[in-house]
This record gives sequence, structure tokens and C-alpha cells, in this order.
Amino acid sequence: MPESYAVAYGTGRVSFDLPSGMHGEVVSPRPGTPVDLSAAVAQALTHTVAGPTLGDLAGPGSSVCIVFTDATRDVPDETLVSAMLAQLRGAGVRREDITLLCGVGMHRPSTFEEKVAKLGRDIATGYRVLDSQPSDPSLLTDLGSFHGIPLQVSRYATEADLLLATGVVEPHQYAGFSGGRKTVAIGAGGEATIAATHSPGMIQREGVRLANLERNPFHETIVESARRAGLRFVANVLRDGDGRVVQVAAGEPGAVLDHLVGHARTLYERRLDRRYDVVVAGVGHPKDANIYQASRAVTYTYFAPQPVLKEGGVIIIPAPCDEGPGQGLGEERFFEAMRTAASPEQIVSRLTDRVTMAGEQRSFLLAKALQGCRVIFVGCHAPEQVRACHMSVATTMGEALAMAADLTRPDADVLVAPHALLTVLRGPDSAGA
Repeated sequence: MPESYAVAYGTGRVSFDLPSGMHGEVVSPRPGTPVDLSAAVAQALTHTVAGPTLGDLAGPGSSVCIVFTDATRDVPDETLVSAMLAQLRGAGVRREDITLLCGVGMHRPSTFEEKVAKLGRDIATGYRVLDSQPSDPSLLTDLGSFHGIPLQVSRYATEADLLLATGVVEPHQYAGFSGGRKTVAIGAGGEATIAATHSPGMIQREGVRLANLERNPFHETIVESARRAGLRFVANVLRDGDGRVVQVAAGEPGAVLDHLVGHARTLYERRLDRRYDVVVAGVGHPKDANIYQASRAVTYTYFAPQPVLKEGGVIIIPAPCDEGPGQGLGEERFFEAMRTAASPEQIVSRLTDRVTMAGEQRSFLLAKALQGCRVIFVGCHAPEQVRACHMSVATTMGEALAMAADLTRPDADVLVAPHALLTVLRGPDSAGA
């Protein structure tokens, strides 16, 4: 009997068997113990990792801005923000002095329905809830520069007496790990900041890589931007591979990140003793809603801290991509750069020596990966747009695996990563392994 496998696809999973002759291995984040979310958030807010509580930071007459994550981030913002608001009310902060700012980065503006889904109807209709607007200079504060990077953050954030943020600590291609400081510095950042931090010149610098915080210029820039913006307090969560919150921490931003990253590494980092011909990389909702976000599975896999894919190997990504390439300005720029080039090599050549427009960096990094591997999207509802991005499509996993066998070998070694964006793959140190 062939062994069955399953990876994330949308809000569910897609199951498949490997063709006869192929050899499969599964690698997932280690399981965590889910918490009672409301109780864990309350505990985190009253017993901070470091620094004062919100009750100590806020007071009557204080203006407050809470930056929360957009629809592309799986963060329980309703629970986090609701508990933060309760503490602010207890400290005497008036409802009219609170702004809730959705950090959309260069993604599309959030819809009212998405704000309700994120915050709950009572909060979404009872408070001032806004989107950051990274391309409107009148709504940005210039915070100077840091190592040549212009720092801009939404005025709604910087002009508040007290700046707070939510976030999730998970592996990130450039920042090493995401978190509340990134929610402010990039989510609520200006277009110039997003463009410069995501340019080829930055993302190719030594230290800018997945799961690395040491001597990482991208991470250092985020830290400095959030500091200058005045970020005082964050509430962050850590999730396991099945999306369940397993830890909540709150308090001083740096201490919260360090605390949760320590636990994240034990969950997410997996050492492998060999490299593989094929990797099946599950993404899941909300990241597989569009090609821009789902393509992270390509770069997370191909540019793993230690390579796990053989050169010339195949990455298979089951993803519905109902939004096509994506609907924001950044996603539009990504798709334009991909579709107007004759090859991945041309994309890399075009973008290597200039500061890209925000969004184009994903095309640059994806093209770099496509120079060394083939990518097949499965079950995608935008097949022609995938092809325009120099990748292949298959209707079923069986079809995709047959294509992969033709591109590699019939007895291919296959790595199945059900939750690729939450799995930090570390292959063998030896290049010949």
C-alpha cells in the first residue's frame, strides 16, 4: 500500500500518494501545546516579559495607537486588541483617544469585512479603525535614516502618546523572525522604507536570511525604526504548525521577541541529513490566497539556512490563489516584473543594481530561486498568471508528481513539508550530501 501524505491547502488540506518508486519523508514543526487564548493573553498583559504593563504606561488624556496586522497574517487580533483596550480603559484612556491602525504595508487596503474579521464587529464599529497609507507623504513621519535607509512611519502611529502593536513571531525571509516591531516598521511604514529594506542591495547582504537575527541589517533597521517611532509595548503570539496559539508574550518589544524566538526555534527548526530531488511545500490560508504570498514557499525552501533541495530540483506548491497574483500595489508590481521578463535571468539582471519599487523584491528573489529549481503550482485558480511568472501548473498532485519525476528521476527522494512557512529547514552542511 502506498503511504498517504497531506499538506496545507487553503483552510483545509490536500492528500496524495507518491508514485511507485518515489521515496517520501515528512518534516513538520514540532507540536506545541495550545493555550486557552483569552486566559493566556490576560496573563501576558498583566505579567509582562519585561517592562511596565499598559496600566503603568497609559493614563487619562493619553492618545494611543495600536498597530495591528493585516489579513495576510494569521494573528488573533480580536483577542489581543480587546484585552489591550480593556487595560487602557482601566487606566482611564478614553475611547475617542484611541486609534487602531491596520499595518497593510504595500498590500491592498483592508475591507470593512476584513476589519470585522480581524477585530470583531464591536471594535471595528466602535473605534477609529484606519489603514496605514504608505504612499501618502502627508500621512507619514520622517524619522531620518539608518545606514542609508530612509525611515518613515505612519503619523497616526508616531504622533500618539503611546504606541502599541500586535504581531506573530514566525520565520521571516529577511527579518529572521517577524514580530510586533515589524508590524510598525514595515506594516505601518512608508513606501520609501519598504522599498529600501526590500531592495536587492539589502536582501542580498550578509546576515539577511531566514531565522537569523545576528548581524542582520534588515532586522537592525526594523529595530531602529520602531524605536524612533516610539513603540513601547507589544503583544505577540507564537503558533504551531496547525495554527494553534501555543504561547503569548507581552511587554517591551525586544524582550518579547527574544523570549518567543527562543521557543520558536525549538518548534520550527528541523535538521535533515540529506538533500532532496523534490519538495512538496504546503502554505495554507491566508498566505496561499495569492501568488505573491504563496511564492514565499519557494524562497523559504530554496534559500533555507542550509540547502535541502538538490540543484535543479522541483518545488511543488498546492495553493488556490483565488486573488491571482494579489490585489495590492506591491503585488501588482511583482506580477508586472515577472510577466514582462523573458526569463528569470532577465529579471535578476534588470533588478540587481537598483533600488526596486516595493513589491518588486519578491520577483527578484523568486527569480533567483527559479534559476536553480523548477516550481509547480497545484490546484491554482489562476494558472495563466502562474505561467506568466515562469512557473508550471498542474491540476492534481498526481500530475505534479509525474512532472517532477520527468524533471528529476522516477525514484526521486521527496520531502513533504505540510507547513513550509513555519518550518526552518536545515540540510546537511556538506555541499555534496
